[in-house]
Amino acid sequence: MAGTLKVNRPAPEAPPADAADARRKPKKEGEQSGRGGRDSRPDDRRAKDANPPRRAGKPEARDAGRSGGRTDARSDGRNDGRSATRSDNRTLPREHRAIPPGPPLTPRTSTAEGLRLSKVMADRGICSRREADELIERGWVFVDGKRVSELGTRIDPDARIALAPEAKQEQAQRVTILLHKPVGYVSGQPEPGYQPAMALIGSDTQYDHETSQRFHPSQFKGLAPAGRLDIDSTGLLVFTQDGRIARQLIGDNSSVEKEYIVRVEGQLAENGLALLNHGLWLDDRPLREAKVEWINDDQLRFVLREGRKRQIRRMCELVGLNVVGLKRVRIGKVALRDLPLGQWRYLSDDESFA
Repeated sequence: MAGTLKVNRPAPEAPPADAADARRKPKKEGEQSGRGGRDSRPDDRRAKDANPPRRAGKPEARDAGRSGGRTDARSDGRNDGRSATRSDNRTLPREHRAIPPGPPLTPRTSTAEGLRLSKVMADRGICSRREADELIERGWVFVDGKRVSELGTRIDPDARIALAPEAKQEQAQRVTILLHKPVGYVSGQPEPGYQPAMALIGSDTQYDHETSQRFHPSQFKGLAPAGRLDIDSTGLLVFTQDGRIARQLIGDNSSVEKEYIVRVEGQLAENGLALLNHGLWLDDRPLREAKVEWINDDQLRFVLREGRKRQIRRMCELVGLNVVGLKRVRIGKVALRDLPLGQWRYLSDDESFA
């Protein structure tokens, strides 16, 4: 089997301590005022420069205060988290006084602590990370009862997360479509000579006879395939606007079963069936355990819990078989059933993949 050669590179050396110390050396006399020397500027100019107007919570400019007026290394407002002193504020006009820090607007922890809110929401199955960012920007997410509207907010992984009613209503309107894809259509973007399978979705190809929900072109917005089915394969293909479903089916940790009926030809290797179930490698990585069994003389049933590119065809090649037909008949708890070729239906409210 092919292996991967890993090379351990030494970690980059830290800069010499004296280089860092050199950056912290005080400027020469005359470049800044301090406790050890007297500034030759007029008193009113020194007082003005010693208290430049600034807004609390915003970073200081890199060269702020270099012209003088700093009395110690922490006089820029970062002295143990305190803003300008009370006496400093009284020497300035009201509109220039530093605003004292108030309580945080969001339950954000330091950047070195907690997890990104969008990641926690995705991990809990609330929505996808992209959808989480959209909901946060719109102010529709609450953490421990407080509204969060800042992207990148970090939270305690155990914090309570709730969505605004508007967010829940929007999620309920998202659709998931089940298509019986024919051979000759690509799952995703169009390729030369081939149409995308999404071109088959329209009001004239809707199969639903037991629902009042009708297709509208606005439902194409955000609609994307949740998985692949290659050009030469047919069967169940899922399109969804719902990031929760997409993550469930194709996320890194997805283990939803996918069942296929595969017609083959050729001579199976002596231990080929056992290897198809467990023991094969693709792309220098072992495959997850599968369930593979004969249905009849030339058909196999495959049940997989992962989806690598042309996986079944490549697995069969490794044990001496050639795939001449492949059809996906089930994803999780949702089966293709009697859905006609080239037609589609909505995933109903009482159906779920897991």
